[in-house]
Amino acid sequence: MLAKLKSFSIEGVGGYPVDIEIDINNGIPSYETVGLAGTAVKEAKERVRAAIKNGGFSYPLKKITVNLAPADTKKESTVFDLATAIGVLAANEEFEELRTYKDYIILGELSFDGGVRRINGVMPLIIAALEKGFNKFIIPSGNAKEASFIEKAEVFAVNSLREAVEFLKNNLELQPVEKTSFESILNRNKFKIDFADVKGQSAAKRALEIAVSGGHNVLMIGPPGAGKTMLAKCIPTIMPNMTFEEAIEVTKIHSIAGCLDPEIGILTSRPFRTPHHTTTIPALCGGGAKSRPGEVSLAHRGVLFLDEMPEYPRRLLETLRQPLEDGSITVTRASQSLEYPSYFMLVSSMNPCPCGHFGSGDGKCSCTPQAIKKYVSRLSGPLLDRIDIHIEVDGISYEQLRTIEKQESSAQVKERVEKTRQIQLERFKDFKGVFTNAEMPASLIEKYCKIDRNSEQLLKRAFEKLGLSARGSTRILKVARTIADMEGSENISEENIFEAIQYRSLDRKYWL
Repeated sequence: MLAKLKSFSIEGVGGYPVDIEIDINNGIPSYETVGLAGTAVKEAKERVRAAIKNGGFSYPLKKITVNLAPADTKKESTVFDLATAIGVLAANEEFEELRTYKDYIILGELSFDGGVRRINGVMPLIIAALEKGFNKFIIPSGNAKEASFIEKAEVFAVNSLREAVEFLKNNLELQPVEKTSFESILNRNKFKIDFADVKGQSAAKRALEIAVSGGHNVLMIGPPGAGKTMLAKCIPTIMPNMTFEEAIEVTKIHSIAGCLDPEIGILTSRPFRTPHHTTTIPALCGGGAKSRPGEVSLAHRGVLFLDEMPEYPRRLLETLRQPLEDGSITVTRASQSLEYPSYFMLVSSMNPCPCGHFGSGDGKCSCTPQAIKKYVSRLSGPLLDRIDIHIEVDGISYEQLRTIEKQESSAQVKERVEKTRQIQLERFKDFKGVFTNAEMPASLIEKYCKIDRNSEQLLKRAFEKLGLSARGSTRILKVARTIADMEGSENISEENIFEAIQYRSLDRKYWL
């Protein structure tokens, strides 16, 4: 007999339908999978056989052929296990009454004892299926929480193959997974650090507030122990809350990568990713054998923090150019080309020289000018052009460190950030894909970053003396626009331009 079922497979951050056809005929007992199946899919024959037998069913001793269509697309996931096992039982004459399986998209991995294991990528698979007109799903119970945030989907969670079969035969009543409100779990955001814990560094805090308010990339320059890493870790505490749409967008990526907390089922705070300087290009950008999303995509709508940026291989850093410019990254391999979203705020840090003390208040730098130039030149000009704000972070005094004066909290800073972001959302509401000043294309810069004659002269002098590129000068305008928004001003003032120029430390000639 022949049985046909529907399932879905991951492609990028979405999914595509897969038809599963099971044909059982007389012949030498065997099990063969066709349709460009990867290793994990081919190995399903042992999981399916063991799950059927240990689940209390009779495994047909006949010739079993499983076809996965479209046949020209390679399938790598274990997501087809449950659907395949149900198809084998449906194609077996003993289970002729098993008919309702055709109404469901069936997803799940099987264990030898007949249990159904949690899989990666349930959220993007269900969303992709809904877009294709399917609305009934059978999934592992371990993915129930993740699926509970998807409206319009009727999802049934099962623990075993036996449970799924009895449900499909109408011998077992299962209730659809109860929907969860995103707003009800937002209060779970807990941070172990706060801006109030950072002593001194008022100038750096001001610069970081500007950066977060406008979505600008940041590079902090300062000696070891000045607090650069601590400041970076405070950034998520002042970033605006994610909307439900943003949370779904980010959760899809983390679900595919297998780093989603199954107990919560959705990301409630913006990602903060800190890859080590020994990371590889596929790990950073995505790809590999299964074309998984990399760190730049896992940081989507959040922060990518590169501590001691010059220690990263230059070839690795240059791969950041495309995502910093486009908000997405294209991963091309021999078998496929995939695009992953990767709009993130780049936060990085570095020492000003090999010993780390050039320009600091202690005056202990022992590096030669040639050594300083060589160290700073590890970061290419095109990459630095894409970093809007360069912050000089110096060490603090003992008195500042031991002060009992109360510092401003992250909650207070975040409130101002939210107000500034709201101004930008209102400004760009008619422009698709633009939410912050940092994302403004050239046409919008001309419209919203107009400056008076004095400001124009100031920007011209900076352009000539600092040797700015065209991109560098537009970045100054974007930062100045954010500063003006923070002040609630419609126009960019000369003071706003001057402050924005001050955040271009690595463009100043004394560094070279």
